[in-house]
Amino acid sequence: MTASLHHSHIFASDISATVAWWREMLGGEVVFDGEFGGARNVFMRVGEGRLHIYDQAPRDQGRGAVHHLGVCCDDLPALVAAMRAKGVAFRGDIREFGNWRYIMCAAPDNVLLELFQADADLTPPELVAYLSGQ
Repeated sequence: MTASLHHSHIFASDISATVAWWREMLGGEVVFDGEFGGARNVFMRVGEGRLHIYDQAPRDQGRGAVHHLGVCCDDLPALVAAMRAKGVAFRGDIREFGNWRYIMCAAPDNVLLELFQADADLTPPELVAYLSGQ
């Protein structure tokens, strides 16, 4: 028996604005928009990952047990520059740790994102497939 993480599901106080943000900032693509489980849900592909969005305001201002969502990219400086040009505020500058670099920002409803990039040629072999989504 196997199991794999399929998606992250978040609440949205303004689902249209949240969907637009994920489309515009990270190239998200809507694959389903309809009622599911008693509320409107939007299912999106964001690169190789999946994000599901409830049309319900967050139940509190905290994140509960969720610290952040990690978003892997292939050109972090270019992505950050494009997002800054569109008005996204970042929590500091890109941080470098050998083969890994990352930066944090908030998506709608204060969902914390870690945007990161890893250099495959400097990454331990056991992590290369993991980071590339394989």
